[in-house]
Amino acid sequence: MNTTDSLYQFDEEFRDSIATVDKEGKRVWIYPKKPAGHYHHRRIVVTVILLTIFFVGPFLQWNGKPFFLLNIFERKFILFGQVFWPQDFFLLALTLITFFVFIILFTVVFGRLWCGWACPQTLFMEMVFRKIEYWIEGDANEQRKLSLAPWTASKVIKKGGKQLIFVAISILIAHVAMAYLIGLDQVREIITQPPTNHGAGFIGLVAFTGIFYGVFAWFREQACIVVCPYGRLQGVLLIKNSIMVAYDWVRGEPRGKLKKQQPSPVEEKRGDCIDCKLCVHVCPTGIDIRNGTQLECVNCTACIDACDDVMLKVNKPTGLIRYSSPAAIEKGETKIINVRVISYAAMLTVLLGLLSYFIVTRSDVDTTVLKMPGTLYTRTDDGKIANVYAIEFLNKTFENKVLDIRIESPAQATITRIGEQALNVPKEAMIKRNFLIQIPEDQLTTTRTIIHMSVYEGDRKIDQIKARFIGPIKIQPTP
Repeated sequence: MNTTDSLYQFDEEFRDSIATVDKEGKRVWIYPKKPAGHYHHRRIVVTVILLTIFFVGPFLQWNGKPFFLLNIFERKFILFGQVFWPQDFFLLALTLITFFVFIILFTVVFGRLWCGWACPQTLFMEMVFRKIEYWIEGDANEQRKLSLAPWTASKVIKKGGKQLIFVAISILIAHVAMAYLIGLDQVREIITQPPTNHGAGFIGLVAFTGIFYGVFAWFREQACIVVCPYGRLQGVLLIKNSIMVAYDWVRGEPRGKLKKQQPSPVEEKRGDCIDCKLCVHVCPTGIDIRNGTQLECVNCTACIDACDDVMLKVNKPTGLIRYSSPAAIEKGETKIINVRVISYAAMLTVLLGLLSYFIVTRSDVDTTVLKMPGTLYTRTDDGKIANVYAIEFLNKTFENKVLDIRIESPAQATITRIGEQALNVPKEAMIKRNFLIQIPEDQLTTTRTIIHMSVYEGDRKIDQIKARFIGPIKIQPTP
């Protein structure tokens, strides 16, 4: 049997199960070896930057308002100082579509680079909670021994102390996450006042803390394997030219252990992989990267650092496991640009252009014209037809607005505000006012006339609206 046939046979065997579940269906607890190396040091730098942004984000303000706020409860979103309301739902939908296309394009080109370098689950699990675990309990072998050891004072202190630190960090993460949802000021009120004053907010903080603690202290890699759909999307998004953490099977196979005695002619044909299995021991999801691309792989690069360290020790070139693509390993050529990538890039460019246009041209005040329910039209003593409208004004900004509404066409139409209520629209608020629009009857040629109106703030036009004006049926004289 040649090497290719043996690999295919092995493929059929290993793909029947996942590394974190045994034959009886029970979970296998993963004790990954402590990672170290060139890529790991880079990931530490990236993690420090991203977590700094995460923890500082709620404190950033623009004109006295949060720089980021995703208040799903009040349906109010602030991004980069711009506030978005339910009336801007189409912008949210377009943003989600644009983001989804970006994820597709990014995955087609770079695989799961996001998962290993920027996903909050990976950052907190591998670069925060796991680091604390190594600090308290030691490396993988020491953790195994501690778990199997009887409960002594030392074990209670280590296990208990670790869990207390995990709870404290989970509480911190929960408070920061809530600040992104309801705002920093409301979080301050919740933590400085009795729980009875903010029951819902207090329950939310407790729930968030429990979720984060459960995920990082117990659920761990299962969040990536079982819950996250991104890993499963690999099957339809990744192509042979996608860049990913990959094992060079052309160079590494057939693998074999190093021996001190003189190798036989058969052994001389072995590849560079010495089958040390350090790439397996260091993997946080317990897989063997030599088996190819797998759902569980999050591209964390721990196996690259481990393998490179071994290659240096046995005087062989590094890069047996590296960022590459199956096509590059098999054919020796890297081809990132292809028809699929160009198509996705073109689609993303169009979506970004549309999104930018709609955001730039978005009005500060959203105006809605509603015909007064249950009314048609009335005739006035001076021979005019009148319609009554209810007009809603939504101020999307953080400043009070003094508005005026004017009719652009038809020229004979006039508009009168009902009552003495001024058009003062408070910041982040909506008001409704009633208006009477009149048109001379002899100027009406149809039963439905389109009226074009504009909303002004001083001399600046900030919005345009139109309404249907209902008039009497015109009876043509009999010839």
